Amino acid sequence: MLTIEKTSGTRQTISCSDGRRITLVGTAHVSQHSVDEVAQAIEEINPDRICVELDEGRYNSRINDKGWEDLNLKTIFKQNKGFLMLANMALSSYQKRLGNQTGVKPGDEIMSAITIAKEKQIPFSLCDREIQVTFKRAWRLSSFWNKMKLISVLISAIFSNEEMNDEDLEKLKENDILQSMLEEMAKELPTIKKVLIDERDQYLASSIYSEKGNNIVAVVGAGHVPGLVAHLEKLDSQKISPDTTNLEFVPKASSFGKIFSWLIVIALLGIIAIGFIRTGWEGGLEMFLYWFALNATLTGVAAIATLAHPVTIILSMLAAPITALSPTLGVGMVAGILEVTLRKPRVKDFEHLTDDIVKFKKWFSNRILHAFAVFMSTSILASIGTFIAFPLLINKLRVS
Repeated sequence: MLTIEKTSGTRQTISCSDGRRITLVGTAHVSQHSVDEVAQAIEEINPDRICVELDEGRYNSRINDKGWEDLNLKTIFKQNKGFLMLANMALSSYQKRLGNQTGVKPGDEIMSAITIAKEKQIPFSLCDREIQVTFKRAWRLSSFWNKMKLISVLISAIFSNEEMNDEDLEKLKENDILQSMLEEMAKELPTIKKVLIDERDQYLASSIYSEKGNNIVAVVGAGHVPGLVAHLEKLDSQKISPDTTNLEFVPKASSFGKIFSWLIVIALLGIIAIGFIRTGWEGGLEMFLYWFALNATLTGVAAIATLAHPVTIILSMLAAPITALSPTLGVGMVAGILEVTLRKPRVKDFEHLTDDIVKFKKWFSNRILHAFAVFMSTSILASIGTFIAFPLLINKLRVS
């Protein structure tokens, strides 16, 4: 039977029914004290395995110190992964802001645990779920309106310049920086709390419980500890399976979205076709040009407002009505690719990205952020243009 012993203010030692011991070291990702506490815990316990709250993607980014250098904007736009990039930028913004206020680089205690493991030749395991999988599941399992709310929450997180007071910072030192951000998102979107919060606790618990070792130290954000203890109890009593396959599965895009897109295309073409039938060639052509001008104009307004390249503005306006008739293409994709092609990102754009993303003006001077701004703005206004076109075209039919 699993027993729990609180050995200190930051540690909880769990004795499993098979004799293994798992010591959870709850840390604050913005506290020097946590860095010292991790080193002390490993020294005192001398574990045969160290588990850390980190996924492979974030680990590789830290050890290679690449940051955003491997970012391929063209691929992101082509594969419609703008949301994932926005989510990553929001996370980086949040971490950067807190790091500046506390003077401690987020996650230093995690990297310290890995460094000690390498020095002492103790096997270590990356036990967190890939953050990309978390964001993808949250996106795919959200309704249209929840997706819009999720984007607004992410954008507000990027541009928020709110300074934390001393009380907030102290609370943060008892929590996990990523967990804190996800909890804030979950407050606005309770329907996907399960994906953002609960699943991640279960994944960490399953990963830690499944690792080899009779004396394991798991370094995790303090905010995870209650959830981990609850899931470890269920795992030890075999109430739940340690298999995490279902937690790593990314659902396919809803067929409803594709069907809805095709219905919009068919409806638009149908209205214009009726215009040709009822009013003749000239009347039908007038309706088509009216819709073309509306869609192109709004796209142009978006491109101009974000100071896109002149060629991007012209070609995006011409492409907008065409892409509106294709569920698989988007004018934002075209505009984004054009912008990043005509204004190729410079070395300094990559180097300063984590600083620039929190400053609105920098979204016009940093070429990476600028391309993303053009992509988002043209996508949104072009979509608005398509929906506005319906009542206007129907009204023209009635008048004619």
